[in-house]
Amino acid sequence: MESKIILITGANSGIGKATATALAEMGARVVMMSRDLVKGEKARQEVIRVSKNNQVDLMQCDLASMISIRRFAAEFIAKYPRLDVLINNAGIFTDKRMETADGFEYQIGVNHFGHFLLTLLLLDLLKRSSPARIINVSSGAHFGGKIDFDDIQLQHKYSAWKSYAQSKLANVLFTYELAHRLSGTGITVNCLHPGFVKTRFAFNRESEKPNWMIKLMKPFTIPPANGAETSVYLAASPEVEGVTGKYFAKRKEKASSKTSYDLVVAEKLWNLSKALTAG
Repeated sequence: MESKIILITGANSGIGKATATALAEMGARVVMMSRDLVKGEKARQEVIRVSKNNQVDLMQCDLASMISIRRFAAEFIAKYPRLDVLINNAGIFTDKRMETADGFEYQIGVNHFGHFLLTLLLLDLLKRSSPARIINVSSGAHFGGKIDFDDIQLQHKYSAWKSYAQSKLANVLFTYELAHRLSGTGITVNCLHPGFVKTRFAFNRESEKPNWMIKLMKPFTIPPANGAETSVYLAASPEVEGVTGKYFAKRKEKASSKTSYDLVVAEKLWNLSKALTAG
């Protein structure tokens, strides 16, 4: 992975930090995206210490803000000559309905719309860097998901789990549609289920305390390093060179939900996402 430039969103903790550490250990130049620069810098120093690789950078971006994403993309393109791997890792779970700066329901706003816009803004750089890889961290929760086109922001009937499952299904649909659209460009697009990992993704944004989902699932969680294994595999392994439009778990290709293969739903979500984000 030496000479490769890798961007990881949500890299200051959990799976993202573990992924950054593993890829830095392989010699890659890793760019860690974080919403919080203080926490991000602390994580960056830890990644450098563990990996013994000084080529670890930090950039700030709030995926809940389209303005922040556009600023970040412009700065990234100006700073780096290439992008070999984009890992859309950041993810949140909120137990009450919140909205992003742009009025999106928070979970789909960050988990899907934010990454959708970021990816589209970086596509030209990825194409110039071809062969390149895009990796979307989804979840097995997508099996319970449905895209509610009549109320995608869940303004009328909010459920934390419904929201999360919808956003994770959106990750898979986005992966398949983007892989189709990038056919022949040398860019592969894949997604994955990392397992239920012991991270801070399901903490209350205001109290900084774990919410009910973390408490309920704590006995079944795996360490972040284990959760990062499939992301690292898809980013670095020669075994998946040229493989695109697939869903992985435990470093193996798996079947995703029936709905995730619906081409009509995928195209409809793409068009809606592009309209809402002005991507």
